[in-house]
Amino acid sequence: MKPSFILLFLVSIFSGELMAQTSIGIKAGYTQSSATYRTSLGAYPRDVTGFKAPSFSLVIEQFFEKNAGGQIEFQLLTTGYAATDTINTGNKTSFDYLKVPVLSNFYLGNSGRFHIKIGPHLGYLLNVNDEVRVIEGDLVIPTYGQEGDRPRKLMYGLTAGVGLSKLFGNHTIQGEVRYSYEFGNPEAQERIFDLNFTQLEFSLSYLFRVLD
Repeated sequence: MKPSFILLFLVSIFSGELMAQTSIGIKAGYTQSSATYRTSLGAYPRDVTGFKAPSFSLVIEQFFEKNAGGQIEFQLLTTGYAATDTINTGNKTSFDYLKVPVLSNFYLGNSGRFHIKIGPHLGYLLNVNDEVRVIEGDLVIPTYGQEGDRPRKLMYGLTAGVGLSKLFGNHTIQGEVRYSYEFGNPEAQERIFDLNFTQLEFSLSYLFRVLD
């Protein structure tokens, strides 16, 4: 997947002559991140879990005809790992991103609706912090917050979620469970072969309709 695909996806959702209702709002959530890494090509993949953090988003949603719509978010997200495997135990690293999911939305119901959301996302790295570093070695995930580490700035992947929406006139409350997978690898110096993150997010959103 190329990051440019996200731009094409955005144009396809928000262009055209569709009749749409536009809502703007905020979303607050709580994420559980995990990571999978391989130290070299052909090495056994290892799972690292244990990082939890809040997330906050600005949401712009359009509801089209026939129970379909789309949305774009601007999300402040912290991902990373606080290792619980037997090799990296004690190490903890966080990555702060501005993440932009571009999602297709599908609804079932009227004032109380079940929804499914799916689409790509693109993110830009704002900051990295090696919060705890007690173990080093060939099988250990390298540092990313030290001078000279130079992690990749862009992240991209897929996001999918399910949830419930309740409409109160021009107001909408949404509860959602969302899962994201990152295809991008922050490693840019070939110290490790692959490192991928996932996030499981629980969130609550408030939206206000601004255009009919």
